[in-house]
Amino acid sequence: MNHTPTVIDLFSGAGGFSRGFMNVGFKVLAAIDNAPPVAKTYKLNFPNVVFLDEDIQEVEGWRLLELAGDIPDVVIASPPCEAYTAANVKRMKDPLDRLYTDPVGRLTLHAIRLIGDLSPKFFVIENVPHIMEGGLKDALRKELARVGFREVFFNILKAENYGSPSWRTRVFISNVRIKPTPHKKRIRVIDALEGLPEPDGEVPNHEYVPMPPRKYRRAVKLRWGGSLIRYAGSAGRTYTNWVKLHPFKPAPPVLGNSRFIHPFENRLLTVREHARLMGFPDDHVFLGGRESQYDMVGEAVPIPLAAAVASEIIKNLQAMNP
Repeated sequence: MNHTPTVIDLFSGAGGFSRGFMNVGFKVLAAIDNAPPVAKTYKLNFPNVVFLDEDIQEVEGWRLLELAGDIPDVVIASPPCEAYTAANVKRMKDPLDRLYTDPVGRLTLHAIRLIGDLSPKFFVIENVPHIMEGGLKDALRKELARVGFREVFFNILKAENYGSPSWRTRVFISNVRIKPTPHKKRIRVIDALEGLPEPDGEVPNHEYVPMPPRKYRRAVKLRWGGSLIRYAGSAGRTYTNWVKLHPFKPAPPVLGNSRFIHPFENRLLTVREHARLMGFPDDHVFLGGRESQYDMVGEAVPIPLAAAVASEIIKNLQAMNP
């Protein structure tokens, strides 16, 4: 392959997917998202990427192409998962309603629309595996065929198998099979947090986060892996939060509402420590209020997983253009 492979990032968030692709040699031509803290964070960390701070529902593909300056080799997209995840007790009962009726779920259709407009060689849509429930898999195949992609693969990958210090299972919907070779060694919490100083603000997003007194009194009694909060999702599954991390295992999934308790100290993990669990380098700075910062970290694609996906895409691009 004679040229630098290129990518456009839809629903970029704070840039986990972008950074994973950049880490293996891609050039990000353009990105789009419209939450104010997200936009400021992305532009700060990727100053050379054309960023469109607009509602994706109002954007046409020709505009993105005009801004990017070229047709990308790849389009990546991480539309919101709230409409599909079983952790959402309010998700619609009929799976197809989650895609066609729920306003948040319909954003996936806009990702598909823009992928069709941009006509990349490859596309990758990341989401929760619940997006395949009921008739959703067939519906997504139909929508992708409508914009020109008749061969579609649903690639289920576990982040912890590819160097991520936290558990996370995601599906990567693509027009190519994505099956990276798993790493032999898992990254543990203690490995991910190694080298960070005490939270005093010297490292970006690494400030002490106070714990409410009542939760503190309960937290000091927790064993590794124990949690202060348990709640039921929409499918009857029980979820936990305010988990005291086990230092010698990967962390539980880092979500927007996650709050982890340090394995050796009776305090909450900082935003930076959460970011370490998602593979973000310490110079990737998150802007906005602290809650927004936690959300941006938890909603990102883990960078090691994104890089593993990107490496597989590069292999396919090289096969097309030896």
